[in-house]
Amino acid sequence: MLMGAIVRDFSDPFFATAIEATAIEAMSHGYNIVLGHAHGRVDESLALTAVLEPRHCDAIVMLGDMQDQPRMLEDLRNSGVPVVALWQGNSPIDFPTVDVDDRAGVMAGLKHLIGLGHRRIAVLTGRRSVSTSIDRVAGYCRAMLDAGLELDDDLVRYGEYNYGDYNQVDGNRMALEVLAADPRPTAIFAANNFIAFGAMRSLHEAGLRVPEDVSIVAFDDLPVAWLSDPFMTVVDQPAYEIGRRGAELLLARLDGTISGPGRDVVLPSELRIRRSSGAPAGQSVMNPGPTAEAVSLTLA
Repeated sequence: MLMGAIVRDFSDPFFATAIEATAIEAMSHGYNIVLGHAHGRVDESLALTAVLEPRHCDAIVMLGDMQDQPRMLEDLRNSGVPVVALWQGNSPIDFPTVDVDDRAGVMAGLKHLIGLGHRRIAVLTGRRSVSTSIDRVAGYCRAMLDAGLELDDDLVRYGEYNYGDYNQVDGNRMALEVLAADPRPTAIFAANNFIAFGAMRSLHEAGLRVPEDVSIVAFDDLPVAWLSDPFMTVVDQPAYEIGRRGAELLLARLDGTISGPGRDVVLPSELRIRRSSGAPAGQSVMNPGPTAEAVSLTLA
């Protein structure tokens, strides 16, 4: 009566939220959770047994993109244990998945900025090879092209994707790089809250105001986002529901409700318009994008 959870990165607070939801759903059916950490070096091939002992688990939920751990993925395929994978983006994987619609979420954020009148918009994201980065940059490109705007490679920057200090340092660095573009961007879309914090620091140090000089919209709505000044406009993803649905899929496999490879679940994100996004300096709002009916307006 154990459900294993293999976590890509313990420092990612979204994984903590999803694990809590997974554990609550599992325990309501008599299962307990055992954790395994798969955060190794990119050049380090981890065996499944080095992360989690599958013989003790009735089912396994995997959190995060594990493409750089092919040995562990192969071990999972051969284990005979039901597996569901969360936050896989466009990763080619043989297990049922639960994900957020990254592209649609980024497009909603970009449409909001474009509706405010922004035409030079930068995107700061994680490692180029990570599926989440690929999907979010694809959403950015699609929104820009749909609006008839030019794509500028100088306004697309890649960094790390782990939460915490690395993201803030990378956000700081990437923001400085895009601010050096001529003309500089009037808005930044950050792939997570901590990248946005790093970008805000760069803007403040450069004497630029948010949103008067540069607007910022970020993916995710962690509690820490409420500490931003100004209050951060975000694309919120349902981390708790992703974890709960992952456990639900596993339990359905275990009780025979679902057989075979199972199904994929894609959940929507939600744009929350706050204080960090506004019209470019000297320009009135053209079209703020999604209507109040389509977004959660938080103006505190």
